[in-house]
Amino acid sequence: MSLKIERALISVSDKTGVVAFARGLHELGVDLLSTGGTAKAIRDAGIPVRDISEFTGFPEMLDGRVKTLHPKVHAGLLHLRENEAHQRTMAEHALQSIDLVCVNLYPFEATVAKDDVTFEDAIENIDIGGPTMLRSAAKNMKYVTVVTDPGDYEPVLAEIRENGGDTSEATRLRLGQKVFARVASYNAAIAEWLSRNVPTAEQQAPFVLTLNDCLPLRYGENPHQPALLYRAPPGEEATVAHAEQLHGKDMSYNNYLDGNAALEAARELVGTPGAAIIKHTNPCGFATGNTLREALEAGWAGDPVSAFGSVIAVTVPVDADAAEFLAPRFVEVIIAPDFTPEALERLTAKKNLRLLKLHAPFVAARDGRTLRQIGGGLLVQSRDNDVMASWEVKSKAEFPANMAKLSEFGVRACKHVKSNAILLVREHAPGRYQTLGMGAGQPNRVDSVKKLAIARAHENIRLMHEAGEGGGLDLDAYRAKIMGECILISDAFFPFADNIEAAAEAGIRFIVEPGGSVKDDEVVAACDAHNIAIAFTGMRHFLH
Repeated sequence: MSLKIERALISVSDKTGVVAFARGLHELGVDLLSTGGTAKAIRDAGIPVRDISEFTGFPEMLDGRVKTLHPKVHAGLLHLRENEAHQRTMAEHALQSIDLVCVNLYPFEATVAKDDVTFEDAIENIDIGGPTMLRSAAKNMKYVTVVTDPGDYEPVLAEIRENGGDTSEATRLRLGQKVFARVASYNAAIAEWLSRNVPTAEQQAPFVLTLNDCLPLRYGENPHQPALLYRAPPGEEATVAHAEQLHGKDMSYNNYLDGNAALEAARELVGTPGAAIIKHTNPCGFATGNTLREALEAGWAGDPVSAFGSVIAVTVPVDADAAEFLAPRFVEVIIAPDFTPEALERLTAKKNLRLLKLHAPFVAARDGRTLRQIGGGLLVQSRDNDVMASWEVKSKAEFPANMAKLSEFGVRACKHVKSNAILLVREHAPGRYQTLGMGAGQPNRVDSVKKLAIARAHENIRLMHEAGEGGGLDLDAYRAKIMGECILISDAFFPFADNIEAAAEAGIRFIVEPGGSVKDDEVVAACDAHNIAIAFTGMRHFLH
């Protein structure tokens, strides 16, 4: 059924494009109703508009909380145009149709994203009249055109012009579905925020999540799997989902997974030039430097084979020097707070290299939640933002004081390696650190120590020696020197002393682990037997 749009109600918080939309409707002969600031903006533009209080015969009240919650508004929206009984009721009570509603909602999501938001501010930004009008209009979408996205203003005006004064039923149905998705998202944001700010029994508040912003991807983890990216509202924390792509091929499903892992790992290094080099979500390179190039060089040296085809996140803008290092190497994605013009010129010469600029300041991870889908449900946990609960040297051998920061660096890196995780870390320059060997994702910890982390460190040391490092020492002496300066980091306790035997055989003299095993005494005794210093942090960092 097609009926000419005669009357529209416009009431928006985000006034982007609304004056032009109102002007277009007025030029089509549509009677305009509005409220508060929206009415003022339309009237100031010289466009005739009636206040909603004039239409209802009832004043706005309670600081504007009650203005559109009125039978004249909702009868105008909800009556069925082809229902004779409804038409008689409308005539009996002198009610008028409202054929188009343009409403967007109080900015609840933007309000609660502010660091200094108060509970009162958040509650005041819960819209009541807006969602109610949207739901009424969308319920009657067979007849009523309802617009909540400024991006729909121009297409709706164009269609009204083309259709002789009305939209098509297909358009009204599409816009109605969009409205219910928006209202669901809005309610979910309120419920989620309240769940974090109102005490609930045993923290078992209902978890509500809706995501409307959807991007199609080329495919999923494999070419036969269709895939989409659903994005939450941007917020104030830098995320890979909302990073601006400056160059390169479209991002893939796996690019986003690795990009997120890279960004989360790089957060550990915020405050200094740092780089996280990710392959299959594991940091195969992780380093700090006096400059970004130095950090990238040290990170790449941590596993130059695995770094081929990697995804990299850095903590500071990419400059010309860093770009010069990266340009000849095969990298899938570079994620950074920014790129200098010189760096962009150098890196955009590689047509397939994806460059992502963060949409918000790059800061350390804030408290929040992480989600993991399983069959039939969703696992929700707090973000792993902690590092160590304590520092207890359990061995007879002591840790030198200058190893405290290296230990913290190692634990921060190990947090982002899949369990069973083992890392070897070293100070490659005064106050600057790098990973040298990694064992990740193994069913048993001794394989991570002996077959992976130590073996990779030996290979990297050989490459460093071949590159001219070593100060004149032969390879064996250089290897012994470097391994003796490394710290071995474990994400969880050592269940047996065999890990210590493997570390001692490799010349490792320092170990950091959480402790907490029934075999802790045996592990410490093995360390004492080999003159290894071992410290317990009291905090496990499994990553599955």
